[in-house]
Amino acid sequence: MRRMFFFALVRQIRVVWPIISGILLTMVGCGLIIGRIENWRIDEALYFTFVTGLTIGYGDFAPQHLSARLLALVIGFAGIVLTGLVAAVSVQALRAADHNHAE
Repeated sequence: MRRMFFFALVRQIRVVWPIISGILLTMVGCGLIIGRIENWRIDEALYFTFVTGLTIGYGDFAPQHLSARLLALVIGFAGIVLTGLVAAVSVQALRAADHNHAE
């Protein structure tokens, strides 16, 4: 059953990979722009991007400029969309695995 789930998950990810990669590129691009605006190192900008995108928000890095804050909103919304997409793909893979197991 587990093996069928992972095969179905890989098949589903192949279908939505262009969307997932576009969302990730948008998040990373916005994060790097924020890092440039706020004079952060690249690792700090990427850390901020994924903490914000995963909606964790530790608060150790916070943008001060208005344009950076607006880009942080884009990262947050993209993270919510990415989380929903991953959840939908996982549910679909579970359904496919269950359907294959029932046959």
